[in-house]
Amino acid sequence: MIRLIVRCAFAACVIFATVSNALAEESGQNEPGQFDFYVLSLSWSPSFCAAAAERGDSRGPSMQCGTRQYSFVVHGLWPQYEKGFPEYCKMPAPRLYRGIVSSMLDLMPAPRLIYNEWDKHGTCSGLAPQAYFDTVRKAREAVKIPPEYSGLQEALSVTPAAVEDAFIKANPGLSSESMAVECDKKRLTEVRICLSKELQFRECPEIARRNCRRDQLVMPPSR
Repeated sequence: MIRLIVRCAFAACVIFATVSNALAEESGQNEPGQFDFYVLSLSWSPSFCAAAAERGDSRGPSMQCGTRQYSFVVHGLWPQYEKGFPEYCKMPAPRLYRGIVSSMLDLMPAPRLIYNEWDKHGTCSGLAPQAYFDTVRKAREAVKIPPEYSGLQEALSVTPAAVEDAFIKANPGLSSESMAVECDKKRLTEVRICLSKELQFRECPEIARRNCRRDQLVMPPSR
């Protein structure tokens, strides 16, 4: 009797997984190239390094947090649906050659990050590896960093609204409905900006409403 119950439960799980996969395929979910817009995530590198130091995390960040200090770096360029997002659209992911990784280290100074972003997000773009990372570079070039955050020498106290306003001022066409400021308990961590497939600023209510709710944040210095 117990064996029969186990077999029935296993069969039910198989049927459920099959139906779920079929529904996902029918809806186009996780289908490469089938998405609505991009989110360009810009990470404030000094916050990442400070958090890593507090955790005692010695994995990976040695390059990003070494002698050369970075300011805003690209965390990723993420295909999005109007609600939700695709991920890991090709398993296994097409091979990412070392030359591509090396060419992106000025924007994404962590090889592990580049590989992970390709596997999780890049495969959902519908683009070949080189074309995807070319798009990442173009997306980064489409966004101007406010001058007050360039070469920050001392810790800066900011509000999420002030950061948002600074980016809007530096980028004509950008609005509060096209971006979100991310934070941890005390630091600014990322600025996320929504872009069309043509890399134009566009509204994204689901992203914008995740804006940091803290009253005050710290931006650790980049040097």
